[in-house]
Amino acid sequence: MENKVMNESIAMKPTTHNAGRVRYRRIVFLTWFLTLDLIMFGAFVRLTDSGLGCPDWPGCYGSVTPIGALDSIREAVKVMPDGPVTLPKAWIEMIHRYVGALLGLLIILITGLGWRYRTALGYSPKLAIGTLVAVCIQGAFGAWTVTHKLMPAVVTAHLFGGMFLLGLMTWLAARERAYDKPAVATFRYRSWALLGVVLLAAQIVLGGWVSTNYAALACMDFPTCHGSWVPEMDLRNGFSVVRGLGEMPSGEMISQTALTGIHWVHRNSAFVVFAVLGTLAWRLLADTATRGPAQLVLILLTAQLVTGLTTIFFHWPLLIAVLHNGGAAGLVLATVTIVYRLSVQAGPGQQVQSR
Repeated sequence: MENKVMNESIAMKPTTHNAGRVRYRRIVFLTWFLTLDLIMFGAFVRLTDSGLGCPDWPGCYGSVTPIGALDSIREAVKVMPDGPVTLPKAWIEMIHRYVGALLGLLIILITGLGWRYRTALGYSPKLAIGTLVAVCIQGAFGAWTVTHKLMPAVVTAHLFGGMFLLGLMTWLAARERAYDKPAVATFRYRSWALLGVVLLAAQIVLGGWVSTNYAALACMDFPTCHGSWVPEMDLRNGFSVVRGLGEMPSGEMISQTALTGIHWVHRNSAFVVFAVLGTLAWRLLADTATRGPAQLVLILLTAQLVTGLTTIFFHWPLLIAVLHNGGAAGLVLATVTIVYRLSVQAGPGQQVQSR
């Protein structure tokens, strides 16, 4: 009888581990999808000027929902009818916070499951723990965005933090998506792919700086800017980090030449990113392991060009601007996947071994 119980216990362990791995995988993919959605919605918050819809944190005038803050919101609207505080903007801001809190809870769960099932998963929970640290830092920047009154440096850091978090979640998700063969071009293109990720990260920071300084319409023509290839620009004040929204370090209103400099740098650096990532993706189409994400990179680069130009010619329509942010997030997803697949090594029998 004792031997029978022991055998049943041993037989149950693999089943328990398999169930744990399936649960872990499902939560990772759900959280990955939610991270992408939250980045898109964060762009919507920023582009609808809803970042101060509730000017305190984490609640709304001390309430859990805008319903409890109706009196305060009405008073704010009376003082500034076209100001940053309205009931719709308050709901937009609070929904963003609710989803962010849910994302944090899911990453806590991923970390716990990653630790518990680390043997069955076959890799260390260090990346999950790092992702948990990243989402905590991201939450702090979300609070500072409000308390620092949309200071461009803080908002840009918050945007980049979201993209960095998406990159970490993409790596976690890529480990759970098995494919038959490792990339043939591992040693040939891995450094190139890493360079592409670095350039993309820099371009995202520049794009965030354009958005948070409302410089998207600083140049209304293309490919020139104000009819010149190199227009008059104030790069020193445009890229001064420590200053308030709409201000220069001196406290004066930010100049048109400073906004022009911000826009011009972002626009022209995009050509570098387009050339590097486009050429890399074209080369990786021949490799079955990287063909899918490489195709996605080419599609998204084209979409970014179209949405970027549409933003200029149609005066920054909300939907197009949100899609432009979403395209950047998609490029993060695709390029990180490429780097991961180029990092996988083949073991005996060509089975994917390293994670």
